[in-house]
Amino acid sequence: MAMFAPKLGCPICGIVASALPTPSNSWRAPALGNSTNDSTDPEVLWKDQDFTAYREKSKPVSSKGHIIIAFNLHVPSLYDLSSTDLPLLVNIRNLATRLLTALDASSRLPTPTPTPSTQSFPSSPISLERNSHFRIGFITPPFKDNKIPVTDHLHAHAYIEPSDLMGWWRGLAYGSLAWYAIDDLIAEIRETVSNNRVKSGYENRQNAPIDKVPLAGARSGTAHGVETTEPGLPRPESNLEDGETPSRTPTSAQAMLTSYHS
Repeated sequence: MAMFAPKLGCPICGIVASALPTPSNSWRAPALGNSTNDSTDPEVLWKDQDFTAYREKSKPVSSKGHIIIAFNLHVPSLYDLSSTDLPLLVNIRNLATRLLTALDASSRLPTPTPTPSTQSFPSSPISLERNSHFRIGFITPPFKDNKIPVTDHLHAHAYIEPSDLMGWWRGLAYGSLAWYAIDDLIAEIRETVSNNRVKSGYENRQNAPIDKVPLAGARSGTAHGVETTEPGLPRPESNLEDGETPSRTPTSAQAMLTSYHS
């Protein structure tokens, strides 16, 4: 993993390093009714072997909720990913949907009340229904969010519309010129590596059968059985043969498992 090692001075690497792992299928509830809620320090909601998700409190684009999901590895850009990493993108989308759903529910409480520091995700299928007010995706170079100007550590933005705190200049990074919706990215990668025509403009793409299979499109090959799958990002499991002790932290795939078997 040396090629994606933490970078000195990277603010996201610092957040990843200081965040504590989250118990399986749980998330850290926002500090409602707590004196620390006024702090602008990142509020970590989730960490597993692949990602760290935190609530952007210093410069959010929405008063309803803005979450940043960062790769734990210092991956410089989207161009370092391959089709093999499709399951990671699917897990980002699922994790973002669950966290935004939980934030949206907590923001609807009539009065802020103290909440447990760790809460369980809902296990029913409705927990992963896509909300039309949720936006999940990446800002592509050379554009950037000038309030969160980290450009060399890959991270996704997830927020609840309306984006009432964005402003027009900052909105360029979240507009059609720079914004790459994660649904579009997943669909277009699948389209390039398989004969499953999941186009980005598919009217009912969120309910397409192929979207229920997170590994769809992650492997490729020729008609006569030669596999041409490209190498993906290094995963913690790949180090077991080197004698490293496997972490007890759930992978994002394990954490999202209930979404496919609920």
